[in-house]
Amino acid sequence: MPQGLVIKSTGKNYDVLTDDGQVIMCQVRGKIRLEGRSTTNPVAAGDRVDYTLENEREGNITHIHARKNYIIRKSVNLSKEAQIIATNLDQALLVVTTTRPQTTPGFIDRFLITADAYDIPVTLLFHKMDQYSADEREEVDELMHIYQTIGYPCIKTSLETQEGLDELHTLLANKITLISGHSATGKSSLVNHFIPGKDLRIGEVSEASNKGQHTTTFAEMHALPFGGFIVDTPGIKGFGLVDIPKEELHHHFKEFFALLPECKFHNCLHLNEPGCAVHKALEAGEVAPSRYNSYTSMFNDEEERSVYRNG
Repeated sequence: MPQGLVIKSTGKNYDVLTDDGQVIMCQVRGKIRLEGRSTTNPVAAGDRVDYTLENEREGNITHIHARKNYIIRKSVNLSKEAQIIATNLDQALLVVTTTRPQTTPGFIDRFLITADAYDIPVTLLFHKMDQYSADEREEVDELMHIYQTIGYPCIKTSLETQEGLDELHTLLANKITLISGHSATGKSSLVNHFIPGKDLRIGEVSEASNKGQHTTTFAEMHALPFGGFIVDTPGIKGFGLVDIPKEELHHHFKEFFALLPECKFHNCLHLNEPGCAVHKALEAGEVAPSRYNSYTSMFNDEEERSVYRNG
């Protein structure tokens, strides 16, 4: 059975890169589902698949090979279903802008916790640095300090000044990298920079809302000329947590998990329990208030609770 790599999903159709370098448009024949899960897209960019040919340019996907990992988010349409963003990733890159549009710490943390749950390393990319005022650059430095202290790599970049692009080139080489973030943070411009001639559409920021306008509709893999792939994703407004039992949520906050042995109770949830080491660290300024606020927001979010796994 011939095999290939799904490089683009457009709803019912999938572009499959065959092992001999051809691209064929495929559909799914029969039911392909993730075991025990309802998803809006059973096949996603990054999947290795078996296929049969209908003709030289069209075929049918018949089987998905076992996935190394995948990252999903709650569907924007159906609250109890999930959307697979991409599969078989080596790493993820979250593009962050502190203004025009703003990427909030809460959004950053939801992405990080979801990626951690699926064993996907994340680097935070603080982009458009040439556009920031001195105060805004100071805000970037404060955010970088928070996440670097926890253990997340951070890079400052600018296409205008070329800041950080050599470091980013090294990071991307020979890896399959998911690039994600809000619309208009500059994801497509970065892809265009590293793949000359790709010419992806570039989003703009709405003056009324200070939010980006969507330009990418479906995740798509692009081959990098220096090896590897970059997976461009739709601009994400929100990131609903899926599959993380709330009692285990704190395990994915690295600094909380490190402090758990110092808590009075081994099953401390770092909420109102006496002798909580996280609370002590928070009071001492050793845990960022924004991180703790993200944790309590995720823990108490009734909308998210409906999609937690029951154990």
